[in-house]
Amino acid sequence: MTTPFVDRHIGLTDADSAAMLAATGHESIASLMRAAIPPAVADSFAAARDGEDDGETDVLPAPASEAETLAELRDLASRNTVTTSLIGLGYYGTHTPSVIQRNVLENPSWYTAYTPYQPEISQGRLEALINYQTMITDLTGLDIANASMLDEGTAVVEAMLLARRASKVKGTVFLVDADALPQTQRLLAHRAEALGIQLETIDLAADGAADAVAQLPEGEVFGAFVQYPGASGLVWDPSEVIAAVRARGRSPSSPPTSWPSPSRRRRASSARTSPSGPRSASASRWASAGRTRATWPCARGSSGSCPGAS
Repeated sequence: MTTPFVDRHIGLTDADSAAMLAATGHESIASLMRAAIPPAVADSFAAARDGEDDGETDVLPAPASEAETLAELRDLASRNTVTTSLIGLGYYGTHTPSVIQRNVLENPSWYTAYTPYQPEISQGRLEALINYQTMITDLTGLDIANASMLDEGTAVVEAMLLARRASKVKGTVFLVDADALPQTQRLLAHRAEALGIQLETIDLAADGAADAVAQLPEGEVFGAFVQYPGASGLVWDPSEVIAAVRARGRSPSSPPTSWPSPSRRRRASSARTSPSGPRSASASRWASAGRTRATWPCARGSSGSCPGAS
């Protein structure tokens, strides 16, 4: 017979408490709590419980309603200095329509404990994902997009790994744009070290960068990451650099190049400068502040190696 549900999920049994106390060397739960909680904290709880204020111990405030708590939080937030984000370093402000904020994000009926098991929610999520993926393929002009990744750093690492898997050359060098976001460079370095990949940082937007790449030994470079726009905000045409990387990493199959497409690019511009070969990959930040989803579109020939493509 299985253990009753209530016993598996609510509180400790007497036997559990006895075993815990024996392991910690205490005779009672109260004794264990006194040993675990710092006296200053315990005194503040006691003072708050008894409604006492000795002038030295911080007394916990009285309980507040949800509306009162929200009002206090808004007051605290209003004291922040609001400035304009210029470069952003991958974190940019976005606008959430009030109708979505109020009726979706602030509506608890959308995220009850039963939500994951509701067929209508599952179907709606699938439709939202395919709409998102379709939008990304339209923006980038590429064939396939997965259902997004955690953040840009993760997406760029996956693009590097796809380039490594898809390439038939033995080279272990991966070029990284010097104007790449610093957090992305750190994550690339972390993963590359573990995988035996040699990163070479180069200012790919500098004059003569394409010529410098073209002079690299044949088969040494298996891919490159081009930040566009760069961390400095620079917008430039990387098509010559991409062509040079392809030439240096050429293998019997079309060579890989990972390249992030900016979210506001038009399809015609994307078709002109984004990698369009059967072994190309693309990774790009998409959205607002904090750790948010990143796009990961690629050409159809790379779909077998694309993480989470559908």
